[in-house]
Amino acid sequence: MTLPVDDLSKELPVSGPRLGIVETIPRHGLYRQVFKRLFDIAAVSLSSVVVLPLVALMALLVSLDGSNPFYLNDRVGRGGRVFRMLKLRTMVPNADALLESYLNSNPEARLEWNSTQKLKSDPRITRVGWILRKTSLDELPQLWNVLTGEMSIVGPRPMMPSQRAIYSGTAYYYLRPGLTGPWQISDRNEGEFSRRVEFDRVYDRELSFSNDLRIIVATVGVVIRGTGY
Repeated sequence: MTLPVDDLSKELPVSGPRLGIVETIPRHGLYRQVFKRLFDIAAVSLSSVVVLPLVALMALLVSLDGSNPFYLNDRVGRGGRVFRMLKLRTMVPNADALLESYLNSNPEARLEWNSTQKLKSDPRITRVGWILRKTSLDELPQLWNVLTGEMSIVGPRPMMPSQRAIYSGTAYYYLRPGLTGPWQISDRNEGEFSRRVEFDRVYDRELSFSNDLRIIVATVGVVIRGTGY
């Protein structure tokens, strides 16, 4: 799929987006500035009756797999601010050390990781974690981050601080990262990390209520087909 690209680099200060907080020029639009946030709050509130029991059940299954059911991980938010993102644990406790050891002993996996920032065969994923990732259920606790205003229901895929150096775009910093979004409903298992820039630019340019609804509907299909992870 070919996506149009808009260059937003002139809209940021010389310091650039890799040096911490990014001073972004305010975007205009009633939905962007007011109703998108109201929609997020309403969606979280209405879904909590179903989501809270489901998250509790998933947390119990994760704990039976031998690990703390929740974990917090640093992610880059709007304006370059780092926040702590809540997720259901899908990896073994020593995941970072295991990943580095695996990549050092497997050159092909190192190339795959450098290109996509993911592994199709990831030794860190637990048995329950594999199911949670395939169904995207591990993302549900992020509704808390949506409620607190650190994330949005729809937006760019949350980026790790270490990935800022390889993210060449700027649109990401104008937006709250999303529980779902254009990248999340794409062929994300196959796509290179660099393609996120194009998805974020297009989403920022075309941000609207109708577009967000389209992405949410498509997300349901991703969950049903189990094409996450």
